[in-house]
Formats: sequence, C-alpha cells, structure tokens
Amino acid sequence: MSRTPGADARAEHDVLFPSRTSDLARTDPEFVAFFDDFAFDETLRAVTGDLPRPERLMYQLGAVIAVGAVTEYRVILGAALDNGVTPIQVKEIVYQATAYVGIARVIDFLHATNELLTERGVALPLEGQSSTTPETRNTDGLAKQKEIVGDDTVDGMYANAPADARRFQGFLSGNCFGDYYTRGGLDVRQRELLTFSVLVALGGADGQVKGHVKANVNVGNTRAQLLDVLTVLLPFVGYPRTLNGLTAVNEVSPPE
Repeated sequence: MSRTPGADARAEHDVLFPSRTSDLARTDPEFVAFFDDFAFDETLRAVTGDLPRPERLMYQLGAVIAVGAVTEYRVILGAALDNGVTPIQVKEIVYQATAYVGIARVIDFLHATNELLTERGVALPLEGQSSTTPETRNTDGLAKQKEIVGDDTVDGMYANAPADARRFQGFLSGNCFGDYYTRGGLDVRQRELLTFSVLVALGGADGQVKGHVKANVNVGNTRAQLLDVLTVLLPFVGYPRTLNGLTAVNEVSPPE
C-alpha cells in the first residue's frame, strides 16, 4: 500500500528543508512517509511546553554529533541556520560537544560547519566568545561548576578523589567548565540542555546523564523540558538511548 507523509509533517518538512528532496523519497517512499510523520508531526505534537524550533534544532545538532552522523548533521545544520540558529550558537554547540565526545569525533563536524558557513558567505573566524584567560580559567571554571553542579557536590568530588587522580577534577573545573561553560553565545540553561542531549545520544554515559539531569534542575530547567528534549531527540537517536535518558529523568526528577 502506497503512503505519503501527512499534511502537518509535509508542512514542517517544508519549513526545515524548503529546497531539499531526499533521494530516499524515491527509493524508500514508505519509510520516508512514516518517518516524517513521526519525526515532524507526532513527536512535535507530543511536546508539552515551550520548545521553540531554533532550540529544538540546537539540541538535535548536539545529539547527531554524539552519534557521529555527519551526513544528518549537515542537513539539520542547514535547517538550523534557516530557522533562527545563529552561526555563533552553532559553533558553541560544536565546541561544547568536544568536552563530552572528544576532538576525534568533533573534528569532522567542525570542518562541516566551517564549510557550510563559508558557502553561505559567513566570514570566519567568528567573534570570540571566551570570557576567561589562562590565569582565570581554573578559578572561574570552579565557580561556574559549583553554580551548576552545587557546592557540596563539587567539594565532595575533590575530597573523595585519590591524590594521584585529582588531576581529573582539575581538568573538569578548568577545561570543561572554565573553557566551555563560561563562554558566550549560549546561556547556562541552554548549555545544560545541550549537554543532556549530547550525553543521552552518546550512550554508555548513564551516570553522567543522571548527573546532568540534576544540573539541569539546578539551573532552572524542568522535568517537562527534559522530557520534551528527549521527545524531539527520539527519532534521531533511537529508543534505547532515549529510554535510558528517561530513566535518569525519572530517578532525579520524578513526576509529582
């Protein structure tokens, strides 16, 4: 039985990809029909709160970096730039992902970003967003880490670290928080939802997902927002990783 995407899915698809027709629409029309209905209609209707299209695309970009999907990243990046996500925000997404998936995975996405921005006439490099210096990154990073994670939690991480492994706590404070979280371009609420998206999509990081559910709550993000982010990630990262993320949300921020 032939099938085509519903009207709402087609409308959203046209907003995101106005000049793009996938080859899969020709070779795999049934798959495209039910995938588009799910990704661009059903899941979006299930979002219960305020998740503007630009922010939805930002978290999806972070997730597709985590799963290593360069082809899909290029497609979503074009949609993001056409729908209110700025070049600086895109760069901050790619940069921050480095703290969680490493440069070996991110490097191809950074090059893909630069290529598309250049094609669109965006002059590189963009305006710098660093707010720390080599002299302040450790102090400022520790302060930002405590703001997000909590004073007692961070102090406990340092206190419980074996002496020969304490360097990793210093790396977290100075590099992860001092080099990345203190940057401009994204606010702390967006950065935490981005980190949550990257970690959920990465897989195998259940402890870190749980920790960043707590961090999201600390910075003011709600259970409803976390569930909405999981909802829009689902078509791109699959059920196992999404359901693992849901378990973390339920444990840390259970329904009232």
